[in-house]
Amino acid sequence: MTDHATDRATDTFVAHRNLLFTVAYEMLGSAADAEDVLQETWLRWVKVDLGQVSDQRAYLVRITTRQALNRLRTLKRRREAYVGQWLPEPLLTTPDVAEDVELAESVSLALMLVLETLSPTERAVFVLREVFDVAYDEIAAAVDKSPAAVRQIAHRARRHVDARRPRQAVSPSEARAAVESFQRALETRNPQGLLDVLAPDVVLVSDGGGLKRAALHPIIGADKLVRFYLGGSSKVEATITCEPTVVNGNPALVVRLDGELDGVMAMRVEDGRITGVYYVRNPEKLTRVESETPLTLR
Repeated sequence: MTDHATDRATDTFVAHRNLLFTVAYEMLGSAADAEDVLQETWLRWVKVDLGQVSDQRAYLVRITTRQALNRLRTLKRRREAYVGQWLPEPLLTTPDVAEDVELAESVSLALMLVLETLSPTERAVFVLREVFDVAYDEIAAAVDKSPAAVRQIAHRARRHVDARRPRQAVSPSEARAAVESFQRALETRNPQGLLDVLAPDVVLVSDGGGLKRAALHPIIGADKLVRFYLGGSSKVEATITCEPTVVNGNPALVVRLDGELDGVMAMRVEDGRITGVYYVRNPEKLTRVESETPLTLR
């Protein structure tokens, strides 16, 4: 490839990089693996004769999807041996992502957990069709299926996700208000304050990856969640501070103990109360929280 052709390939890749990253991340739930997929995509992209490509965006999405599918099948086996509950790697995102309601929901930790229950091909089809509105024939080329088969897979995946999808979330401002109330109760270790903002059937999923203390199974119910939290915090003499942020397009908290990063806590808010708490404590999933600037995702 000539220098001019390489420059053209680079410009096109950079123009679509956020989109390609988001596709890979939604399929994998790991920013580190998504970055590896983008590297593999780039290595293949620079070998392509651009003169033979009529739709460069679609071609790049196709390469990214295929590489992500290959990696997803490997990750599925790795996650079967994961210690405790697995949560996606949290991403700091710009506030404007929260204003794109469909995108914010699609990358929320709550929905990405649902996507984990799909097969690799179902997940790829769902992400491409439901999140990015890719045409069926383009998806078919990406997953090596016929358009008719892709339509069936999309219908099956949509039905599966809809049956498990959290109820419609509130507006970003309502979510922020609930998270702020939760933050005050956490920092003051106020059990009644927690109960006031938690839905009775709230679910806590915590991910320590075997490296930090976390519940091995989801904790269901406000009373149980508060007891779990107070029981753990009573053993910690450090000062708890929480920094409001936006994670995966939704209001969240960066939790610190005596100034040291302890984890990222994302929440699902419905009807003004918190129905889901997703606490990532695995330090291997927190490196980007301290080092990366927020992403726009598209």
